[in-house]
Amino acid sequence: MLLDHKIALVTGASRGIGAAIAKGLAQQGAIVIVNYLKNHEKANATVADITASGGQAVAIPCDVRSDAAIQAMITEVLNNFGAIDILVNNAFAPFAFDPKHRRLFGDTTWADFQAQIDGSLKASHYLTQALLPAFKRQQYGRVINITTNLTQNPVIPYHDYIAAKSAVLGWTRSAAVELGAYGIRVNAIAPGLTYPTDASRTTHRDVRDAIIAQTPTGRLTKPADIAGAAVFLASALADNITGQCLFVDGGLTMN
Repeated sequence: MLLDHKIALVTGASRGIGAAIAKGLAQQGAIVIVNYLKNHEKANATVADITASGGQAVAIPCDVRSDAAIQAMITEVLNNFGAIDILVNNAFAPFAFDPKHRRLFGDTTWADFQAQIDGSLKASHYLTQALLPAFKRQQYGRVINITTNLTQNPVIPYHDYIAAKSAVLGWTRSAAVELGAYGIRVNAIAPGLTYPTDASRTTHRDVRDAIIAQTPTGRLTKPADIAGAAVFLASALADNITGQCLFVDGGLTMN
C-alpha cells in the first residue's frame, strides 16, 4: 500500500472531508490520528469505521487554535507513536455555506475575518511549527492544507472565509520554499463545493444545480474525491511536488 507504516494526523476529522481523508489514508496503510474539537461521538465513529476495515486509528481532542493544546497533542502522539509523517490541516472555524443568507461585505467585521484566519491559517501554522523539529530530524514530512476553489473562482463571495483560505494558500507556497531542503513537502487541495457535508447542507438546491451546470464533470465534489487527492500528495507518488494547489472541483476551476 502507498502509506504503509506512516503516521498521519488529520485535523477536523470527525466528519465530512476530514473523516473521508482519515479513512482514505488508513486504507493505504497509514496509522491515523483523528483530531476533533468537541464531537467525541463522531470522532469515535470515524475511528470505528477505519478499524472495521482493518485500519488503525485513534481519536484525540484538541483545539488547534491553541498553541499550548497543539504542543500537548503533538507530544502525546510522538510519545505513543514515535513519529508523525503526514499532517493534514483540514480544520477551520465553523462556517455555513448559505449563499442566500451570507454576510454581505458591508456587514463583515474584522472579528469575522479573525475567526476564520485563526481557524485556518493560525491552526495550520501552529501545527506545522510544532512538528517542524520532528520533520527535520527525520528529513521527511508531508503537509497538506485544505483551502477552497473560491480563492480562484469566488462564485459566491464568502468574504471572511475566502480571505482566510487565500492566506493559507500563500502560506503553503512560502513554507514550501523554505522547508523543501529538509525533505518536507507542503501542498494544498482546493475543493469545490463538496456535498454532502454538514457545512454544505445549507447551500440551496438551485445554487448546487447552477454549479453543476458549469462543471465539466457534471457533478459536485464528494468527500472521497478530496481523500484521493490527499492520498496522492501524501504518498511517494508526489515526492517531487511541493508548493502546489490541486483543485478538485470537476474542472470548474482550471489553471
